[in-house]
Amino acid sequence: MTSAPLAARLGVPSGPLFFPVTAYGPDGSVDLHTYRLHVRRGVEAGAAAVFACCGTGEFHALTPEEFELCVTAAVEAADGRVPVVAGAGYGTALAVRYARLAERAGADGLLAMPPYLVRAAQEGLLRHYRQLAAATSLPVIVYQRDNAVFTPEGVVELARTEGIVGFKDGLGDLDLMQRIVSAVRAEGPADFLYFNGLPTAELTQPAYGGIGVTLYSSAVFCFAPEIALACHTAFRTGDTDTAHRLIDGFYRPFVELRAQGAGYAVSLVKAGVRLRGLDVGEVRPPLHEPAGDHVKQLARLIERGHALLEESR
Repeated sequence: MTSAPLAARLGVPSGPLFFPVTAYGPDGSVDLHTYRLHVRRGVEAGAAAVFACCGTGEFHALTPEEFELCVTAAVEAADGRVPVVAGAGYGTALAVRYARLAERAGADGLLAMPPYLVRAAQEGLLRHYRQLAAATSLPVIVYQRDNAVFTPEGVVELARTEGIVGFKDGLGDLDLMQRIVSAVRAEGPADFLYFNGLPTAELTQPAYGGIGVTLYSSAVFCFAPEIALACHTAFRTGDTDTAHRLIDGFYRPFVELRAQGAGYAVSLVKAGVRLRGLDVGEVRPPLHEPAGDHVKQLARLIERGHALLEESR
């Protein structure tokens, strides 16, 4: 666990937010040694934070016991250099259980995934996240996507809830996000954090940055940290030439490749990690491995991305 509050550590991002994949061995069990190595490499490459066992980390596929082992391993690998945020989800009781496991493992915060399956009204969603926030001392980031969608007034209530420090958007409705940011700015705490949580967030980050959302998930950082760091630096410094070059030549083709298969937001990323020399195993069901031709296309894209970096120098 890091000493400084999570919000303060994330307020001025020094690099992309790293969502490591979860490593599995040949028998399908969690490979903690490889997972620690994956996390350690990401921290050393310049990640601003580690988000362990979240969407890219196959939170849905982990048992509570595996989850605690992985969060503990991520905390050990980060070694206090950056904060570690762990996923928590399903129904309220299970989300609370995962939150307490994460706290026991030494995490610095929680990314609250949407409740399992059900579509709830604002009142029920607020009750769920308030109970989760009250269950531990860990600060909570609420993840909006799928069946957990909030009104601006609902996010104001979240922001006023003790223990909830941020809001991550995986919905992609910029009109709604602008109204959320405006409402919280007018009626909520000034230090509330916002995150772009769309898959391959770099593609949409120029738009999100325009409404004040500076933090974003970077799945690409898992397998091409050099490209992700260069893009992050370009956004931060206003280097639009480099940002456009990377978006046009790497990120847009990557997103188009990702769209070729269901679940590729995870399985294609995991294939990318393997392409870079770290055997993190395959994804667990119900996800499936990407087609061989798609993996070859990804390999060529990674080469193209690195060539673009050379052009930028």
